[in-house]
Amino acid sequence: MSLESVTAFFSENAPDIAVLVTEASSATVPLAAEAHGVLPEQIAKTICLRVAETVILVVMSGTARLDNRKFKDRFGVKPRMLEADEVLTLTSHPVGGVCPFGLATPMPVYCDLSLKAFNEVVPAAGATNAAVRINPLRMAALTKAEWADLAQAPKIEGDETA
Repeated sequence: MSLESVTAFFSENAPDIAVLVTEASSATVPLAAEAHGVLPEQIAKTICLRVAETVILVVMSGTARLDNRKFKDRFGVKPRMLEADEVLTLTSHPVGGVCPFGLATPMPVYCDLSLKAFNEVVPAAGATNAAVRINPLRMAALTKAEWADLAQAPKIEGDETA
């Protein structure tokens, strides 16, 4: 149902965006970057987290890492990742295909500022071999996402303080 729910989401909300299904797996950031011919940074990975009794999605650049301090400052608790079966139940998407589109359960979506570095990002589309190409501002608008600064600052080579 997952790929179908994402396809239906785009048919209804953004018919100009095609869901791209590949022969190759795009279940990880490196595989997705290779399958879609983009930089790993352009992959928009989606993380499913629990904040007290609420489940949220955080979408961030494929090479970004969640900053626990920024997350706690923003939400008041440490981030807790969900188990794969709970992710599937709540989103209808398998791990490796999780995205903020066509969700089984409505939930808050947060787009990390790391996505704003790109004109186009490639999030999954409900399956481990499906994705879309989309402008991050449009993705945030379509999913009613809130922008948030949740990623660790990138490490600069040679900077021992980072």
